[in-house]
Amino acid sequence: MHELSIVASLFEILEAKAKENRATQIVRVKLKVGKLAGVVPEFLQTAFDSYKQGTIAAEARLEVEEVPLKVRCQKCGAEIEKEDFVLICPSCSSTDLKILEGMELLLEKIDLEV
Repeated sequence: MHELSIVASLFEILEAKAKENRATQIVRVKLKVGKLAGVVPEFLQTAFDSYKQGTIAAEARLEVEEVPLKVRCQKCGAEIEKEDFVLICPSCSSTDLKILEGMELLLEKIDLEV
């Protein structure tokens, strides 16, 4: 479960930002996770809940926004949001697709109490 190592790295950032802003508590953390990021949101939540115990984020809630897979066909220009991972253009059947969204793993927002 590499989600635990992701959360450990996340907490390094969270604690540094809290210290930088003289925060007394981290209230909320918002992440954007792409469908192709290789991260299971449920495992991320479990790892976060375990890791936060005894930290400045002990009462924080984690919000995970899942980002769908969005591609652009290089042949016909169609932009498609894919539910599956079959990378074939439904308009022209090309397999020459460019991934536009869906691979990100971003810390979008930290709510702090100062």
